[in-house]
Amino acid sequence: MHIATPYSEKELVDGCKQENPKIQRALYQKYHRLMFSICLRYSENKEDAQDILQDGFVKVFKKINTFKHKGSFEGWIRRIMVHTSIEHYRKRSKYFMVDINEADTHSFDADALVNLSTAEIIKLVQELPAGYRTVFNLFVIEGYSHQEIADMLNISEGTSKSQLSRAKKMLQLRMKFLNAKASG
Repeated sequence: MHIATPYSEKELVDGCKQENPKIQRALYQKYHRLMFSICLRYSENKEDAQDILQDGFVKVFKKINTFKHKGSFEGWIRRIMVHTSIEHYRKRSKYFMVDINEADTHSFDADALVNLSTAEIIKLVQELPAGYRTVFNLFVIEGYSHQEIADMLNISEGTSKSQLSRAKKMLQLRMKFLNAKASG
């Protein structure tokens, strides 16, 4: 979901390194929709996602000199947005984390997603408690391991696993409710 720009990726990066406002605007316009969708997954609402997005792009422009044209530029921006989302929730909320011994292990019924729209799925994820939502996004969407998540969030690996388990259970229950409501 990129907006076309007359600039190549290298021109965008180099122009931003020179703090060219026109190029910075072009970079923002090219990536803001995709990055907003990432921020939205980690936030409770659109206003919070917009705040995260703005903070993330400020970091992109401040850290642009560290990008060396190796690897994906989009991936580089994405990592900044994910880390900005994590920082946002570290500052604004207390995670409700449970010990691994308290968590049940639940399988996730992907078939329940079939009847839901993308907007409904995003809304369900947004409704998860902050800790559940963050771990779910990092593990399921971003592909981080439980150890990496534990390191990022300053929690134990077991806590990461339990948060994921509870997030899956909560999502599954809500999806079943929505599917039953839609078919009934």
